[in-house]
Amino acid sequence: MTDPDPRPLYERDPAAYRAQLAEGNARQARKRAAADALIRDRDGRVLLVDPTYKPAWDLPGGMAEANEPPLDALRRELVEELGLHIPAAPMALVCVDWVAPHGPWDDSLMLVFDVGTLTADQTAALRVTDAELGAFEFCTLEEAQKRLRPYVWARLSAAVTAADAGTIAYLHNGHSVS
Repeated sequence: MTDPDPRPLYERDPAAYRAQLAEGNARQARKRAAADALIRDRDGRVLLVDPTYKPAWDLPGGMAEANEPPLDALRRELVEELGLHIPAAPMALVCVDWVAPHGPWDDSLMLVFDVGTLTADQTAALRVTDAELGAFEFCTLEEAQKRLRPYVWARLSAAVTAADAGTIAYLHNGHSVS
């Protein structure tokens, strides 16, 4: 027996079609996402932060909230943690790092955006404005390598290389796959 109405479901019953999509969406995987910043000073040093809730230094930025665009998350985190307001101009995406599940965490996408070079006034205005941070410091790449966990160092190194070349690095757990 054939269906008397051969039109696709989305045409003949939009409500049933939306319910079908919602059911599929509920079963699909959810990914955590974070947006970090590559920020340099006039001497070419990179900005690192010392989180109070983990054992090593990190890039400024943080996790996106539910349904929050990554750039909005980055801007929010920079204001919340360092009092740094970045203009609405787009920042270049320079690195995407897929991080496999580890410990209690599911997999995640870590995005690094090139914020550029801060002016002397912006640098002087930086302040720790959230208890999540103990300190911040501009570091040479050699200093950064010593302070960061190996996979975060790999992400930063790839982001710097990509930013300088005008490209985007794609990594899996800090390792290039391209």
